[in-house]
Amino acid sequence: MSSTEWAQAGLQAFDAVVQGTEGFRGRAGQRAMAEQVARTFSQAQLGKVDEEDGDPTRAIAVIQAGTGVGKSLAYCAPAIAIALARGTRVLISTATVALQEQLVHKDLPALAAQMEQPFKFALAKGRGRYVCKLKLERLAGTGEAHTEDDDDLFPEEAAHARGKPSRQETEARMQFYASMAQALAQGGWDGDRDSLDTPPEPEAWSPVAAEGSSCTGRHCPAFSQCVYYDQRKALVGAQVIVANHDLLLSSLGSRLLPELDHCLLVLDEGHHLPATALDQFACSMDLSRTNWLDRLAARVVRIGGLVNVSEVADVYRLSSQLKQTLSDLSRLVMDLYGAQLKEAKGAWGPARARLPQGVLPAALEEPLRLLGVTAESYLACVATVGKALRAEIRDKPDEARRLSTLYAQIGMLAPRLEDVYNTAHLLLQAPGPDEAPAAKWFTCDVVGEFIVVKAHASPILPGATLRTHLWSAVRGAVITSATLTSCGQFDFFLRESGLQGDPAAVTLEVDSPFDFAAQGRFITSETAADPKDAAAFNADVARALIRDLREVRHGALALFTSREQLRVTVEALPGDLRDVVLVQTELPRAVLLKRHRERVEAGGVSVIFGMQSFGEGLDLPGQLCESVFIAKLPFAPPDDPVGEARAEWLRAVGRDPFTELVVPATAMRLAQWAGRAIRTETDQAFVYCYDRRLTRTGYGRRLMQGLPPFTVVRHDAQGREVPQA
Repeated sequence: MSSTEWAQAGLQAFDAVVQGTEGFRGRAGQRAMAEQVARTFSQAQLGKVDEEDGDPTRAIAVIQAGTGVGKSLAYCAPAIAIALARGTRVLISTATVALQEQLVHKDLPALAAQMEQPFKFALAKGRGRYVCKLKLERLAGTGEAHTEDDDDLFPEEAAHARGKPSRQETEARMQFYASMAQALAQGGWDGDRDSLDTPPEPEAWSPVAAEGSSCTGRHCPAFSQCVYYDQRKALVGAQVIVANHDLLLSSLGSRLLPELDHCLLVLDEGHHLPATALDQFACSMDLSRTNWLDRLAARVVRIGGLVNVSEVADVYRLSSQLKQTLSDLSRLVMDLYGAQLKEAKGAWGPARARLPQGVLPAALEEPLRLLGVTAESYLACVATVGKALRAEIRDKPDEARRLSTLYAQIGMLAPRLEDVYNTAHLLLQAPGPDEAPAAKWFTCDVVGEFIVVKAHASPILPGATLRTHLWSAVRGAVITSATLTSCGQFDFFLRESGLQGDPAAVTLEVDSPFDFAAQGRFITSETAADPKDAAAFNADVARALIRDLREVRHGALALFTSREQLRVTVEALPGDLRDVVLVQTELPRAVLLKRHRERVEAGGVSVIFGMQSFGEGLDLPGQLCESVFIAKLPFAPPDDPVGEARAEWLRAVGRDPFTELVVPATAMRLAQWAGRAIRTETDQAFVYCYDRRLTRTGYGRRLMQGLPPFTVVRHDAQGREVPQA
């Protein structure tokens, strides 16, 4: 088939699903999106290309599809039809596990029932979201007898924060793991952390989570019952694989997911991609808490002796050298930045000291070089022991359980050693002539009775990172979200995602079918205080919000930019309003949303007070959210070290970070927050924003351009409507 025929097949599949679904009403915007998806995936040249034919044809579509367009169907139907026709697969990557599960458990089954050609689909999540049966059995006391490694029950960080766990805590943790092991054995649980009624906190989950560093794969005695590899098997025969952005970027170069030059890639909620890229390639190391090195050394030497690895003779020296160098670095950091770190102690979270222009002080260079070299040698020893263990497991199947447990004991600590190596390497890295420097900073925090100093490093340009690691491998891709434009333009996202100037990339904006002007009112509510005067402004917002909350009849959402602002507002609430408010910091997200739904469905009033994470991905249609209150414009935190470093670099090269970076990023975030209000064609909702900069500044008017076309109403400081200028 030709590319034209593939495109026709994709669009015909979409049309057939629309026509064959009872009660489904086709939308012009949805079909326009499906047409662009079909065109893009039909043009992409997949697989090996002869050198004489030149570079392969790439095709990338960046599609903003407003709320209600039905983008899942618009990309799934044509992409799957074309993939089946071309003998390839579709890889869908989303921002969250929740959206993954919606696609796998709702959208794709419904689509499979309507499409002519059958296809299989599977969910791909990171290894760490599944339980390791071997670890679980050991820590539950159902496997081998406990050894000196019982401290795996509690991460070192917890021990630092709370001291040595009590006997009761240890027994409670073991009982918790025993109940998980029983549920797994009896088929009451599938081993997926996300399927537990109440997913455990990271501290409790990490000791039993599956990890690549502690996994012996097919040589493990529990391999035939491994929940992670069971999921991996499902991927092999699937034509559609649903992953997430973290997994996509972390598995580049591995064989976990389809090769990007041989599949059709869909990136849903694509506006998250740049931030995910920065997170993925950032690194950090703890300079203060180093007891894990003693534990690792003891394990490597003991286990290496059992498998006759002579290289372990040097491990204690390497471990001691690492501990000393980390201690020296911690001392040097406090000598250099102690005063700055002490001044920053009043800020939320750990105190930070960032290195201007990413320039490393000369005093830190030699210790970091020594750290990197020593960590590299240590990692080589660990790798040698691991290789020997895997060989023993292969050759001695009767001892596989014992040997796999030993492998896991080393593997649980080895990633920390990799963190040391990677962080030291990035801290020492100097940029090329036309390259941006990495962000480099140190933090200091008090954890329990201990002062904890950490070193951090991160790239600052997500676009450059994505060009190098992702787009260089991709042949055909569709990136979609409800918010890919900023202030009405695609420029910011294209730059952030590394697609600016890429001849393969095209853009399409598909408007929402909702009548925002009729369905919603955007109310700019003035405050007397300037937002820069945080104390006065927070007090003003609290008073105005309390006034407006009195008008709520069903469900509402209030969004805050800081914990301090949230705290001030909660403390100001009168008793009757406090009774209807659910605060994000007081309840787990799932519990809070369940309680909110129950209250509204019972005919009561319920208001969610949330931070920035509640500003997107939250679907509360109808009465569940009839008002959205935005306390302050959602600028990024001013002390974000990566943002600071990037702004510094932009100024150094003659560019304006506020215009180029801050305003567009805020515009996208504000559009997401406002988008919580109208979720269906029948919703009626109000959006309030209490930040006067929205109407009094030029950039505020730019922010307004990026919002859905609500009817705009202006209120003065007393809540009275005033005529539009």
